[in-house]
Amino acid sequence: MRITTDLWVSALLRRVFSAGGFAAVVKRGATEAGAVFVLARGRLGEMALFGPAPQTSYDSARPDDRFFSLLGEGDDAAIFDARLEREKRFDPDIWVVEIEAGAIPVEELISVKAS
Repeated sequence: MRITTDLWVSALLRRVFSAGGFAAVVKRGATEAGAVFVLARGRLGEMALFGPAPQTSYDSARPDDRFFSLLGEGDDAAIFDARLEREKRFDPDIWVVEIEAGAIPVEELISVKAS
């Protein structure tokens, strides 16, 4: 049985805060199984958007893991806002979590699969 999205997001927030970063839930989605998007902001204004990795990225030996793919990088917040709005129209149950990881790389907080 897979852990709920609500519990997974709570654990992510704790990991970010314990690493000295900041995190906030921008949009709360379905408690049980909403898709999670992570918007990582750097201290110099750079941003990266991560979304659920394709199903082919999952490992049948580790079915509870959540994997992410890099969807875009840059410093134009409008581009990321537009992408997230499209995702919300497609699936209103998504979660959006914004983080400033601080000194720790985002890849140590979430499992990122190379595309």
